[in-house]
Amino acid sequence: MNHLIVYAHPRKESFNHAILETTVRSLQEKGHEVVVRDLYAMEFQAVISSSEILGGIGEDIEQEQEYLKWADVITFIYPIWWTGLPAIVKGYIERVFTYGFAYRYVNGEQKGLLKGKKVAIINTQGKSHDQYAAIGMDKALLLTSDKGIFEYCGLEVLHHIFFESVPSSDEMTRTAWLKQIEELIGKA
Repeated sequence: MNHLIVYAHPRKESFNHAILETTVRSLQEKGHEVVVRDLYAMEFQAVISSSEILGGIGEDIEQEQEYLKWADVITFIYPIWWTGLPAIVKGYIERVFTYGFAYRYVNGEQKGLLKGKKVAIINTQGKSHDQYAAIGMDKALLLTSDKGIFEYCGLEVLHHIFFESVPSSDEMTRTAWLKQIEELIGKA
């Protein structure tokens, strides 16, 4: 299978980077083709232009859309910042998941155009699951990304994993989390 990984974290020393490395290695060991789009390393321009809003996309966005066409599975790896996607990921969605490519309206009804493709989301967060659940943020995160972005565009959500309290987690916990990713990929 063809796996596209959209990765966003500015630090190579981050746990997100360890997740990326584990995901790539595990997929390749299973014989999958893998392409990584490291948004920070690419210096991806997250701000949409007025011409793009009107439907004029550049070669950079056409290239990203080609990767999406190629992929059977798209995995997003990023931290939760300010209870949502980092700006660079939001900008990627806004610029790449364009009208006519990822979705469109037919007779006033929205149609996802990425049907047949799957998505996996892996997030890290600073708070615990209990803290997010207490304020309803756990459900809000799933609603805004899984439903509001990915399913809206026709993608099937395979799984959405949240690793909690990452800044205060210990090495043993992080090792167990990476093992969880390996096992999840092993089942795919």
